[in-house]
Amino acid sequence: MANPTNDFCPSIPKRELEALARCLLPAIQEYFESEEGKREFAEWEAQHGQKAQNFNGGISK
Repeated sequence: MANPTNDFCPSIPKRELEALARCLLPAIQEYFESEEGKREFAEWEAQHGQKAQNFNGGISK
Protein backbone atom coordinates (compact mmCIF):
# COMPACT_ATOMS: atom_id res chain seq x y z
CA MET A 1 0.00 0.00 0.00
CA ALA A 2 1.60 3.28 -1.11
CA ASN A 3 -0.14 5.66 1.32
CA PRO A 4 -1.51 3.84 4.36
CA THR A 5 -4.36 5.79 5.92
CA ASN A 6 -6.09 5.60 9.28
CA ASP A 7 -9.65 4.94 10.39
CA PHE A 8 -10.00 8.26 12.23
CA CYS A 9 -9.35 10.52 9.26
CA PRO A 10 -8.81 8.45 6.13
CA SER A 11 -7.66 11.39 4.00
CA ILE A 12 -4.52 11.97 6.13
CA PRO A 13 -1.72 9.42 5.70
CA LYS A 14 -0.84 7.53 8.87
CA ARG A 15 2.81 8.63 8.71
CA GLU A 16 1.71 12.29 8.74
CA LEU A 17 -0.47 11.79 11.82
CA GLU A 18 2.36 9.98 13.58
CA ALA A 19 4.77 12.82 12.77
CA LEU A 20 2.28 15.34 14.17
CA ALA A 21 1.78 13.24 17.29
CA ARG A 22 5.57 13.07 17.85
CA CYS A 23 5.67 16.88 17.74
CA LEU A 24 2.67 17.47 20.02
CA LEU A 25 3.09 14.72 22.60
CA PRO A 26 5.99 16.27 24.57
CA ALA A 27 4.11 19.56 25.00
CA ILE A 28 0.92 17.78 26.03
CA GLN A 29 2.80 15.64 28.56
CA GLU A 30 4.62 18.67 29.95
CA TYR A 31 1.34 20.51 30.43
CA PHE A 32 -0.42 17.65 32.20
CA GLU A 33 2.60 17.13 34.47
CA SER A 34 2.63 20.83 35.46
CA GLU A 35 0.79 22.14 38.53
CA GLU A 36 -1.61 24.07 36.31
CA GLY A 37 -2.34 21.02 34.17
CA LYS A 38 -2.89 18.81 37.21
CA ARG A 39 -5.22 21.39 38.77
CA GLU A 40 -7.25 21.86 35.60
CA PHE A 41 -7.50 18.11 35.04
CA ALA A 42 -8.69 17.61 38.62
CA GLU A 43 -11.36 20.28 38.05
CA TRP A 44 -12.41 18.66 34.78
CA GLU A 45 -12.45 15.22 36.38
CA ALA A 46 -14.63 16.49 39.23
CA GLN A 47 -17.14 17.82 36.69
CA HIS A 48 -16.93 14.98 34.18
CA GLY A 49 -15.46 12.10 36.14
CA GLN A 50 -18.41 9.73 36.01
CA LYS A 51 -18.97 10.36 32.31
CA ALA A 52 -15.27 9.81 31.59
CA GLN A 53 -15.22 6.59 33.60
CA ASN A 54 -18.21 5.31 31.65
CA PHE A 55 -16.60 6.37 28.37
CA ASN A 56 -13.32 4.50 28.92
CA GLY A 57 -15.05 1.40 30.22
CA GLY A 58 -14.09 2.01 33.83
CA ILE A 59 -10.36 1.65 33.21
CA SER A 60 -8.54 3.31 36.07
CA LYS A 61 -5.24 5.14 35.88
